Amino acid sequence: MTRTSKLVALLGISILPLWGNAQSKATNPPNWYNLDYETDGVRGISTEKAYELLTGRKSTPVVVGVLDGGIDYMHEDLKDVMWTNSKEIAGNSEDDDGNGYIDDVHGWNFMGNTNGENVHYDNLEMTRLIRLYEPKYISVLPSTPLSEVERREFVAYQRMISEYTSKLDQANFGNLNYGRLKEEIDAITKSIGKDIKDMTKADIDAYKPKTDRQKLAIRMTKRELSDDKNFEDFYKELEEGVEYYRAQVDYHLNKTYDSRHIVGDNYEDADERFYGNADIKGPDADHGTHVAGIIGAKRHNGIGIDGVADNVQIMGVRMVPDGDERDKDVANGIRYAVDNGAKVINMSFGKGYVFNKKTVDEAVKYAEEKDVLLVHAAGNDAKDIDIIKNYPMKYYTDSLDAILGEASNWITVGATSSGLESDLLAEFSNFGYRSVDVFAPGVKINSTMPESEYKEQNGTSMAAPVVSGLAALLRSYYPELTAKEVKDIILNSVTKVDEKVRIKVDGSTKKVYLDEISVSGGIVNAKAAIEEAERHIREKK
Repeated sequence: MTRTSKLVALLGISILPLWGNAQSKATNPPNWYNLDYETDGVRGISTEKAYELLTGRKSTPVVVGVLDGGIDYMHEDLKDVMWTNSKEIAGNSEDDDGNGYIDDVHGWNFMGNTNGENVHYDNLEMTRLIRLYEPKYISVLPSTPLSEVERREFVAYQRMISEYTSKLDQANFGNLNYGRLKEEIDAITKSIGKDIKDMTKADIDAYKPKTDRQKLAIRMTKRELSDDKNFEDFYKELEEGVEYYRAQVDYHLNKTYDSRHIVGDNYEDADERFYGNADIKGPDADHGTHVAGIIGAKRHNGIGIDGVADNVQIMGVRMVPDGDERDKDVANGIRYAVDNGAKVINMSFGKGYVFNKKTVDEAVKYAEEKDVLLVHAAGNDAKDIDIIKNYPMKYYTDSLDAILGEASNWITVGATSSGLESDLLAEFSNFGYRSVDVFAPGVKINSTMPESEYKEQNGTSMAAPVVSGLAALLRSYYPELTAKEVKDIILNSVTKVDEKVRIKVDGSTKKVYLDEISVSGGIVNAKAAIEEAERHIREKK
């Protein structure tokens, strides 16, 4: 699960893994991630400069699979760039093209059933694993005789229990106190007699609190209101905080909750391919719609935003719930996208535990064999993922977690902001000298939201589609390039930054260069990538 929004920290609770907070207070142009540093003064990826180099060159459509939580395919800025399965007749309840998926006109949903019901919430993978291991290990002592495999499982179980207990305590605290805070704010606004959208800082300043809890609520509200955040924005963030902690308690960390019965598949059969339904929007399409817009929102149509790629077809593959994605669905999502023509796959999700890595590894190898590029978000935990694992990953491993190889068709993306020097690295972004390949803009990214809305979001979830859009751009104008060649071109053409950035290591802040925390040591650059592609093709001739 890689969800993004603005940070809500009214109670001093860190929820950074979910929400990335922009450290920069600067107001950026809405399209800043496509702009050029020398010309525009922000560290975008020079997309517009790239298109200047491409003037007169023809392009071919490239299908990008967006594996996510759902896409509003009727959005005003996306409907013209959605992939359409021309061999499928919409709504006739038949598998016209014989691919095993009925009515998959714009993609597929692996979290639903044939009756049209869809999974909305699911557990964290940690919760599911505890539920699996608990009957076997809850009464085991360190002295209990165990096989080598059982000993590893028991140690992992103990580690998970410790983390789970901490998360549950925090979730219960947040659920109670965010709920109480919202109750007080609702009572205050009712007393003032205004709608949320009409409330102002002056109204809050003039209000005389009636209880100590209202005094606290007023103080917290005043602290959050600023020149760039009005009361309505603050209230929306408060609602998001309430919903986040409610979902944590009721679903993510609830060991008795299991939504998989809705799908109706044989979950134990990882080889099962054909389940789900054609509803690629689902009950919560915020995240996937935002990601899709960054990749390919219709350019220069006079509305909304401009995506990175200008000749792209977005294929929706819904397999990320509000909770952690399941490995079976990840693997099937990759295979579906590959089999139906995707040349780039964006994966803006991730988790700290894995249930069936072998199944995902096999799907990644399948994509590698079929020359499909996979782009994955590094995660929002502000951690070194060389050490703290984030799944899925580019490394193939055995049952003992020993690395057997590395996917040649995989790019892991960290996030940067428009800030300079130490503020350049997004404060939430994961990093890793070996595990993170490149960085891309991921702070205050304005993109599409359901019902033809738009919103700024933060996260490596936003940085990954910037790179997916660039990969689609390259594969569109240079179709002769392989997935590995596109990856190499992107990594070899990054903007190197001669500035140190801040990271946290063992609780303390440290300043490092990007080449100390990533493979390429830089930020993707579309203009330089086009120049690199031209050089590469000339050298091949």
